[in-house]
Amino acid sequence: MYDLLKGLTVVEGSAFIAGPTCGLYLAQLGAEVIRFDNIGGGPDFRRWPLAPNGSSLYWEGLNKGKKSVALDLSHPEGRELAQRLAAAPGEDGGLFVTNFPVEGFLAYDRLKAIREDMICVRVMGWADGGPGVDYTINSAVGVPLMTGHPDDPRPVNHVLPAWDLLTGAYAAFNMVAALLARMRTGQGREIRIPLSDVAASALANMGMTAEILAGEGERPRQGNTLFGAFGRDFVTRDGQRLMVVAITPRQWTGLIEVLGVGEAVAAVEAARGADFSKDEGVRFAHADALMPIFEAGFARAQAADLIPRFEQLGVCWGPYQTLRQALEDPRLFKGNPIFSDLTQVSGQTYPVPGYAATLPQDVRAPARPAARLGQHTEEVLAERLGLVAGEIARLHDAGIVASA
Repeated sequence: MYDLLKGLTVVEGSAFIAGPTCGLYLAQLGAEVIRFDNIGGGPDFRRWPLAPNGSSLYWEGLNKGKKSVALDLSHPEGRELAQRLAAAPGEDGGLFVTNFPVEGFLAYDRLKAIREDMICVRVMGWADGGPGVDYTINSAVGVPLMTGHPDDPRPVNHVLPAWDLLTGAYAAFNMVAALLARMRTGQGREIRIPLSDVAASALANMGMTAEILAGEGERPRQGNTLFGAFGRDFVTRDGQRLMVVAITPRQWTGLIEVLGVGEAVAAVEAARGADFSKDEGVRFAHADALMPIFEAGFARAQAADLIPRFEQLGVCWGPYQTLRQALEDPRLFKGNPIFSDLTQVSGQTYPVPGYAATLPQDVRAPARPAARLGQHTEEVLAERLGLVAGEIARLHDAGIVASA
């Protein structure tokens, strides 16, 4: 946790991953993030994985450090409260992130009618408003047909919702950018961020669409082989599988030295009139001759002998390990200062991450747990909307709001 955005108030009306991730990042940088949900929880409130008591570990992970308000969003008065919260007054308010539809009670025009300089970042599935989630967008852009073993034609969907995560970060960036613009011009705006456009632009930015348009055809499936460079998984004599990548000249020469395959590589260079020392693409183009040499080199060596030499010579490598094994890795989890041991609302105590970036000049505050659903209903209605105790009590009695 850092305080770069301290003083900002962001209201979040969203579910699943992209929208809540946006709010999470803003909260981890010090913004007050107020999330409203339906009484009893929104569509992601019980989403897997679950704690033994049935609480969603997913929900409490994405909503750390946020305040929680529970409203009856099926009731006109509950919807009006959501609108007023989204467009709440204050110089550093009127900031709203949502994945509610473009049209409806949280449409931008309705919010702008309450606050002229309203900023709304809206996460969408498809740009035309059609429903889409990470996995359906991913299948549509072709990534699962590039992934997997070349001998198996079945598509392979990734388990990591990459487009959701990219969109959440993109939404947070756009929120801050729109706020900076409002500070200069006084103008608010709606920013629509479809997962489909994030996915399409990301593939195009990496040259993958231009590759096809240039006549190269569809990218083939290559298993764990890195496209356009030298990289693949190799198995050592003692059965350890390592992912090794040689992109830079130093990584390439270090790998050759550790494995003792210099003569064999030089023979391929001579036979094919190629120089592998500087161009990663040339190594990829001649992988058919190079890979067997390196496979044999790894098969002759013990992992325990290779790894210290890899570190010494700057070889880029990584182990294959389960997530449980990774939890013991000090570079990732165990002892990593971005984590704090917290007891979450599920009752489970475990390491919880704060902000992933490190600011060496700033003091990192520990992560904060998620709130109980509706924990801050009275506080937020009083402080942000100016409702008095009697009015809040009436809303409770009518079932329009709820507390934890």
